Amino acid sequence: MSKKYKFFNRELSWIEFNARVLSLAERQDVPLLERVKFLGIVSSNFDEFFMIRVAGLKRKQRKNPEWKDISDLTAAAQLKEISKRVHEIQKKQYNCFNNEILPSLQQCNLKYINKIDYTEQQYNYLKELFLNDILPLLTPLRTGFSTIFPRVSNLRLHAAFLLKSIFENKENQMLLNPSPIEEKPIAIVQIPSSISRIVWLPDTHDNMRIFTTLDDVIQTFGTHLFPGFSVEETLIFKITRDADFAVDEERSTDFIQAMEEALEQRQSSFIVRIMTNNSSKTITKMLTERLGLQKQDVYEVNGLVDLGSLMELATVDAAPKFKYPQWKHFKTSNLLQKSPWDVLKVKDELLHVPYESYDAVITFLNQAADDTDVLAIKITLYRTSGNSPIVQALERAARNGKHVTAFVELKARFDEKRNISWVSRLERAGVIVVYGIANLKVHAKLLLVIRREYEGIQRYVHLSTGNFNDKTARTYADFSLFTSRIEIANDATAFFNIISGYSSIQTMKRLAMAPIDLKTRLLDMIERETAHAKRGMSALIMAKMNSLGHEEIVRALYNASNAGVNILLNVRGICMLVPGVKNMSENISVVSIIDRYLEHERIFYFQNGGDEELYLSSADWMPRNLDHRVELMFPIIQDDLVKQLKEALHAYFNDNIQAFELKQDGTWHRKTPTEQQQPVRAQDFFYFEQMKKSQIFNSDQPKEFVVRRNS
Repeated sequence: MSKKYKFFNRELSWIEFNARVLSLAERQDVPLLERVKFLGIVSSNFDEFFMIRVAGLKRKQRKNPEWKDISDLTAAAQLKEISKRVHEIQKKQYNCFNNEILPSLQQCNLKYINKIDYTEQQYNYLKELFLNDILPLLTPLRTGFSTIFPRVSNLRLHAAFLLKSIFENKENQMLLNPSPIEEKPIAIVQIPSSISRIVWLPDTHDNMRIFTTLDDVIQTFGTHLFPGFSVEETLIFKITRDADFAVDEERSTDFIQAMEEALEQRQSSFIVRIMTNNSSKTITKMLTERLGLQKQDVYEVNGLVDLGSLMELATVDAAPKFKYPQWKHFKTSNLLQKSPWDVLKVKDELLHVPYESYDAVITFLNQAADDTDVLAIKITLYRTSGNSPIVQALERAARNGKHVTAFVELKARFDEKRNISWVSRLERAGVIVVYGIANLKVHAKLLLVIRREYEGIQRYVHLSTGNFNDKTARTYADFSLFTSRIEIANDATAFFNIISGYSSIQTMKRLAMAPIDLKTRLLDMIERETAHAKRGMSALIMAKMNSLGHEEIVRALYNASNAGVNILLNVRGICMLVPGVKNMSENISVVSIIDRYLEHERIFYFQNGGDEELYLSSADWMPRNLDHRVELMFPIIQDDLVKQLKEALHAYFNDNIQAFELKQDGTWHRKTPTEQQQPVRAQDFFYFEQMKKSQIFNSDQPKEFVVRRNS
């Protein structure tokens, strides 16, 4: 029988991650408008969490109420604990927003005006705005018990109105509405998302920019929607629907249509949460009953519903002190200065975004698209940007006659529509598009360029921990490798053959692929460190990732800890491993960094008795990554790049400004420097290292002089 080990609950661990995000919004040393942004991120994170994780638990509760997860909690118990903890965090979030952020906005000449505080001038301005520009967009819907309850769209703000009839002519009323009307009916109006939620009021003489919200305006003047009725009470609310359902994988001949049908289901699937303001207990009670929700599914807030839609405030022009200092994306990559083919024949290149510019990737692909000697390009696309230069380069390459293959993952959650549109564009340009693999998501990030050269065919490979997305590359921290190493190129070629056609699973020399052998390789390397420790040798594992929750991996780490392996883990989000427990995990420490950039790298280091091994990967140590997705782990072999990544890991583990440490009771404590310690902020370290590299890089550039002569 396997040893009884402890595990944190996956969902509650994720909620604590969002609590750490909230802690940045609560910090006085974070610039004001950045705090607004973090409050919005907390809200949008919870939206996705309820759509996917809570919805899944509700289905599990209905199908198998006795089921328990690895932390020994039933679905019902998890839902109860989730509701309790989310309500606690939400209360702190709104306390921060109402009592700290809103009053402080005046420091940067911004002021929110609640609907009850409009001046006469503001009231008249907004009334005209409502009647002319807003009212024509609105559609009031009846909700009476004698009618079908109207469909309420997922994640859209709605206003509800409790009405009282003041009809004088009852016969006319019945002609227009033959169904009997309750004494106090309730109508619902969807708040338009086609116009900004922030409504700016006319300028004042003191340069203060005053704003209210679209929902405030609609609540104030909504009575114009209901002639013959008075408005007794109003409520703003938003519902969250289940979005955790799969496409029919058997429909290979019309898979795109199957995806589109699955997307439509999101607007009519079952409801998992309602969020309301606190302006009407009567309407809240009616909505809860009509929508079939329980008390724990209702999230009432004191203030504006959905702070995520207020992140527009974080983008307004303001004094620099109210935002993070503007950081450059340094163009220090050799690939931006010289021919990539010449550079990569000599050495590997490592790119660290967003500290280094993503232009290195875009330029690499653009040169491949335009180079007459490039014969073929193959790429995996999971998430990319709206006006993607990556897609544009692939289209141009195909039109230039190159053999271009794109593996577009249509099942990338919440990016499905965008990816479907890319498929259409790429196919029109002549790109061979593969839609992914049945029952698996292709999450690996790989680009292969095949070029005809004097010596013969040469292959160039780009592997990354992050997506081919120029937008997120400005705010997500990721490492990527450019190489022409033959063994890696051979593996990359084999990988594309495996995922595109009829190829048996081939053994790779350098790359590890999930769900084939990546997990096995990780377990073997953890076991190898365990064996070294049992022989009395120094043994060390350092790993940085987004999430850790795979039972086999966690058990292997517990066994390694018991053998004496020193294990340092940096986990941004979910961590189901319980650290610091005697005879289980006393040699394991876990930290998490939350800062201005989203930490997205996956870096794995194994001491291996002095013969160190270091890997980057697209995969976290989670069941979905190691068992249910196509992922890649790739080695860093070149000595200077190994050194760079080890320094990066040490910076992450030494951070005592933005880091939190996980305790064995599941709480996270923010690290602070002692009197003897120097303050260390990992993201500052990376930025200023790149700044120094840029200064050296620019000083080494040859200077050319233009000599003018008389003609």
